[in-house]
This record gives sequence, structure tokens and C-alpha cells, in this order.
Amino acid sequence: MGDVMRSAIQFDAPGKVSIVEESLLPLQAGEVLVASEVSAISSGTELLAYRGQLPASMVLDETLASLQQNVSYPLRYGYASVGRVTAYGTAVPASWEGARVFAFHPHASHFIATPADLVVLPDTLSFEDAAFLANMETAVSFMMDGRPMIGERVLIVGLGVVGLLLASLLCRQKDLVVDAVDLDPRRCARGALVGINKATADSGALEATYDLVYELSGNPAGLNVAIEKTRETGRIVVGSWYGTKPASLDLGGRFHRAKLNLYASQVSKIDPRHAGRWSKGRRLQLASALLGVVRPSRYITHQFSIREAAKAYALLDEKTADALQVIFSYK
Repeated sequence: MGDVMRSAIQFDAPGKVSIVEESLLPLQAGEVLVASEVSAISSGTELLAYRGQLPASMVLDETLASLQQNVSYPLRYGYASVGRVTAYGTAVPASWEGARVFAFHPHASHFIATPADLVVLPDTLSFEDAAFLANMETAVSFMMDGRPMIGERVLIVGLGVVGLLLASLLCRQKDLVVDAVDLDPRRCARGALVGINKATADSGALEATYDLVYELSGNPAGLNVAIEKTRETGRIVVGSWYGTKPASLDLGGRFHRAKLNLYASQVSKIDPRHAGRWSKGRRLQLASALLGVVRPSRYITHQFSIREAAKAYALLDEKTADALQVIFSYK
């Protein structure tokens, strides 16, 4: 393999995006080269990185080889890259040639990985659907952590991509009543299409009748809405990461008297309650299969080339359009 040049997106400073042109190192025996087809922008954690709202004391993600750097600029982010293996090292079986793969890797036209870092995709799954694998894994993790039970009333606060994916999984259980609240009425309309019973932009229209509430808005104010709408002894699963945004919570009212349960859910590791039976690989396999059922590529509202990266992040940051899922295309 000769020298391979690539283009990679880099945050030089909060709100500052550049494209880095560089050559890749030669492949080692146990590595493969992946040519990206698409990669998805996370409007949660990745947007926090873009805005400079990640805690400086933390590693980007200690469980992912490609994101094991401290939060300091310049930095590269992204964890939803999909592509095809175009070259492989001498210790890698030839069957990897041409494999369609997903990787938790920052946005770049090409990247080097080991086979262990990759998820092989079924031929029936489009690259665009596969770009949602990380988000679907998160939705599966929320299901495992929330453990919705027969006949329960469930509320989702925040109908971004992960909220919609979670809703699609919850609504497969026909005995659950699933409602949602989101400040954007356009997202509420999308929620109705996946089977949500009631989706509203007005949280005041909802009573405190929910056994299980998921807070996925990314806005600390959403957690107060969750506390307000959960019935006595109910469960609140907090999936949002607020970064450095302060959260002022109303814990002096019914939170105490109603004995509500707050649970922080985070997808990077398997929760100890499930670790004896589940592995990261098993959960990803399930998420991959569910992508074939849900087909989330319908949530892609905007597609950019890597050269238009600054425009793509500004679109999500300013929320001036119905930007739900934004992806980069490398074709």
C-alpha cells in the first residue's frame, strides 16, 4: 500500500472547525484500512465538544481507542463512521477485503483500525442506516436500564434522534403507553409517526402519571420536567450529558415526598446489573439487528461533504432549521 492521504475534521478551538490533510502511517500486520462512506454527527456529546462544554478534566471516552485523549483543543471527535475495508495487513485474513464496517471513530475520509475495533455490517443494511448504530446501542442501553414493565406509562423528555429510536423500541411493546414532550413541535410530529401516544411541546398538558420517565433533552431544565411528571416511587432515567452546563434541580418539592428514583444511564460500559449476561458485542449485535427493523435513515435531514464541516456544525448549533440527523458523505 502506498502513502494514503486523508482528510479529517478537527476542532481547533470551541466553535472553530478545520480540515486537516495528512498521510496515514503504513499499515501494521494486524490492521486494516477503512475508506469512509458516511459518518454521523452526534447532536449530544459531539455538540458539547464543538461548543467547548465538555469538562476539561475528563478523557473524551476511556473505553474507545480512538477517543482516549483529554478534553483539550485541538481535538477530533465523532463516533459513528461507516465504510469499507480497502486494504489489510499481513496478519489479517483476506476475508476482510471489501468488508462493510462500522467504527467508533472521529470523522475522516480514511482511518486505520484493528478488526477488533470494527463491527461488520450485514449486506442488507444501508450505510446510512448503519451510521445510527451507536445511537441505537444507546437506545437499547436505555431499555435495559429503564426496564419498562407491562402496562406502564412512559414519558420521553426530548425527541432528538436517540429519543426517537428509544420511542420506536418502546412502542414495539404494545402494552406500554408512551408519551413524549419536546419544545420543537416538528419533532413531536415525528414522534407521532413512530407510534407515540401523545407528543406535545407543552409539558403543562401532561399530568404526573408516569411510572418511568427518560430525560434525553440535553437541557438541565428537562430534568425538572421529568421530576414533575413522574408518579410516586417512579423511575427517572437520565440519559442526557449536560457537560459543563449547570443543572439547578427542584429537589425540595415532590421529589422527596414522592420518593422518586433517579438513575444515570451511560452507554460506554455494560451496567453491572447486566454484566454477567451481556457484553458490548452482544448489545451491538442486537442494536445492528434493530436498525434493520427501524430503518432510521429517514431521520437524516441534512447531508454535507467533509469540506462543508463548519457549515454542518453551525446548523446544529444554531438550531435554525429542522436539523435532526446531520451526516457527512465521503462519496
